[in-house]
Amino acid sequence: MPRSFTKSHPLRLLVLLSLGLLSACSSFESRAREKLGLFSALEASTQARLKAQNIQIGDTVDMVYLALGKPNEKLEKITAAGFAGTWIYSAYWDEYQGTRLVGYRRDVAYNPSTKNYQVSYRPDYQPVYAPRVEDRLRVTFDAGRVTAVEKAQTDTKLGANGIH
Repeated sequence: MPRSFTKSHPLRLLVLLSLGLLSACSSFESRAREKLGLFSALEASTQARLKAQNIQIGDTVDMVYLALGKPNEKLEKITAAGFAGTWIYSAYWDEYQGTRLVGYRRDVAYNPSTKNYQVSYRPDYQPVYAPRVEDRLRVTFDAGRVTAVEKAQTDTKLGANGIH
């Protein structure tokens, strides 16, 4: 009787799953392959600028997509001049809020000298985290071209996502 695929080739299954997960991630290279016609038509300096995630006034919607990927949120409107809207790129993290009492733990210990069990209770504290979202970048388009870029200023003492 033939063995199943997962039993006979566990390493092969792991590699295939890993490749599937990696292909689902949106990297610059995957976006460049997706928009190959546009990317190959750009000058080498523009390609390097977009790869460095540097966008400028006048860039097209597709160029911003190449550089930054899919936005977390889109605010769109159609005007007589064409597409207008704002793409919002956000940072997400859990912020530590301290601890809170969630209950008590019961400890039972046997005392051989008294031949009795001693029961004690101690408080049980757990860390508390609150989800945080912060807009890091807003790109405004008018007629399909970048007209404004708003970037959040981070404290130099904070990390890239705004956390110490």
